[in-house]
Amino acid sequence: MVKKELTEAEIADCIPDVWQALTEAQRERLAQHFVVQKFKKNETIYCEGETPRHLMCLLSGKVKIYKDGVGGRSQIIRVIKHKGYFAYRAYFAQENFITAAAAFEPCTICLIPMDLIEELLRENVSLAMFFIRQLSVDLGVSDERTVNLTQKHIRGRLAESLLFLKETYGVEEDQCTLSIYLSREDLANLSNMTTSNAIRTLSNFASEKLIIIDGRKIKLIDEEKLKKISKIG
Repeated sequence: MVKKELTEAEIADCIPDVWQALTEAQRERLAQHFVVQKFKKNETIYCEGETPRHLMCLLSGKVKIYKDGVGGRSQIIRVIKHKGYFAYRAYFAQENFITAAAAFEPCTICLIPMDLIEELLRENVSLAMFFIRQLSVDLGVSDERTVNLTQKHIRGRLAESLLFLKETYGVEEDQCTLSIYLSREDLANLSNMTTSNAIRTLSNFASEKLIIIDGRKIKLIDEEKLKKISKIG
């Protein structure tokens, strides 16, 4: 895990929404405590049960938020977008982390002490409104995924996950290959199903010419059909 300090201009580029909401004096305070860390592939970023101490923002790479369930089976709760904020809800709730976070691939994350963020929130209404909006968006996404993962059948859940990954991370230059290469286990954990079910359903989608599978690469060939499968559940 490598730590690096940035200039104010670099910080402004990393967290433009937060930076723009601050006064000059507040920016100086934040810059004094702003740190960037690099994490290796599969490295744990924080663990369930730990005390939250930093607001985190994903600058590059991909991160999963997950929770270990019964029998050691993991459930991926959500994935973090580029320049997405995370790891702060538990602090505001005055509780320890109820989830864990890990790097899907090598990633760079900025960290800002939560006690400083709390001070700034008390001083700055614009910043407080920004985080209220962030929490509201995250809650909406969580509510929708809860319904999708509990009410849809296996085909609907997997189709929804593939579309969710495209919306979150986009596609490569060919406009159809997902820009994230998940293991079958991670895809199953994202879709609330067993790995064997994920493998079988992916194979069915491929035989139906909805996707093309090349190792961990997945090309979405018939996105409209996938949307229909996801919608009908």
